[in-house]
Amino acid sequence: MVKEWLTTADGAPVYDNQNSATAGEFGPILIQDVHLLEKLAHFNRERVPERVVHAKGAGAHGVFKVTNDVSKYTKASFLSEVGKETTVFARFSTVAGELGSADTVRDPRGFAIKFYTEDGNYDIVGNNTPVFFVRDPLKFPDFIHTQKRDPRTHLKSPDAVWDFWSLSPESLHQVTILMSDRGIPATMRHMHGYGSHTFLWVNDAGEKTWVKYHFRTNQGVKNLDVNLAAELAGTNPDYHIEDLHNAIEAEDYPSWTLCVQLIPFEEAQKRPELLFDVTKTVSQKEFPLVEVGTMTLNRNPENYFTEVEQVAMSPGHLVPGIETSPDKLLQGRLFAYGDAHRYRVGANYSQVPINKPVSPVNNNQKDGAMRMDNGSTSINYEPNSFNEVKENPAVKPAGYEVHGEIGHYSYDQNFYTQAGDLYRLQSDEAKERLVQNVVDAMTPVSKDEIKKRQIYHFYQADKEYGTKVAQGLGMEDVIKEF
Repeated sequence: MVKEWLTTADGAPVYDNQNSATAGEFGPILIQDVHLLEKLAHFNRERVPERVVHAKGAGAHGVFKVTNDVSKYTKASFLSEVGKETTVFARFSTVAGELGSADTVRDPRGFAIKFYTEDGNYDIVGNNTPVFFVRDPLKFPDFIHTQKRDPRTHLKSPDAVWDFWSLSPESLHQVTILMSDRGIPATMRHMHGYGSHTFLWVNDAGEKTWVKYHFRTNQGVKNLDVNLAAELAGTNPDYHIEDLHNAIEAEDYPSWTLCVQLIPFEEAQKRPELLFDVTKTVSQKEFPLVEVGTMTLNRNPENYFTEVEQVAMSPGHLVPGIETSPDKLLQGRLFAYGDAHRYRVGANYSQVPINKPVSPVNNNQKDGAMRMDNGSTSINYEPNSFNEVKENPAVKPAGYEVHGEIGHYSYDQNFYTQAGDLYRLQSDEAKERLVQNVVDAMTPVSKDEIKKRQIYHFYQADKEYGTKVAQGLGMEDVIKEF
């Protein structure tokens, strides 16, 4: 029996809190979904002044160099020819911890790159995992609330974490990665990075190709033993920040090879659930990695606050030749990231030196806090009869057709196949560590109901996976009920 109905801040009842309103089942999110906009906008304003997520991180300057010709897929100028170099700034971070938290906790790592191109800044804002816990932005504020501190005790809450995950089975793929050896990278230099979402590349002829980004570390993947990670959290909580800084100072410059999966545009009609559901990956056997270039980090920041803290990256920072997809979580991020920057850094965050593009900026934005360059002209509107600053028809986005009835749709309910495949791919020793990490994390959960629900998800992904978790928690009898 429902005791109270979920409402908006104004008291209006909420119809669906699991799925955003979209134009058709696989179409983009509609701005008329005021519940989603209210939820994301309020979420962006819940913490002052550090980032709500990715609060603690490290950054460095570097260069990206094209090593393979991909101009037949995209007209993006910084990818136009082999040998072309573009300056970049990279930021790596933990996700859930506060600004003073330890670097070596079990947590995904943010992996964000700002490219200073001649057509404006282009940002790839992803993680060190190719998937995420949720696939609809409507659920993101709730998810992060479970990762933060309990509003009553101000302590981290295993109950909240596992209650949410057990009620959101789409999280299982990412949970499996998080609880595996990959959950604690040895350093920021020894982890891969991903754009996570699917994006759209468009060439000069207007031909479209879906693309997924993979940054492959050239240092090799290395992870930390859980006991060593716990020790470092107490003895050197800034271990990852220190490692990146010292490596660059010693001229041991870390680098990553950017590869992409190129997926024919028509595949979106055949398998939209794979392309636009960020909880799933696209097979590299079917769509193998194609090398694009190399990113090398070769200069440390001169001032942590002005560079690492104030850098403002967003998947909405795009350049001609690169467009978005109808991935719902990506669509929500297009709004939420810019809104967070305007709240946290200010309306003029793009004029802060670390965010300032190398290309000319011509717009009619004026005034506001911390305005660096207000311009001398009296013209702050368009169209006008006094200057030649006009829109450019040549950079019209290619776009894509959408259709369907407006409604709140969920992606498919196949939560288990890829998580099970991932479990079975690991060695016996890696499986044992994964299970032990899960057991250790779930042991403090106070309600057996939550544990049982999560064990069910593990069991559906792989019977051995679920059985071993149940045994580790002393709940093997629940397996009989599945």
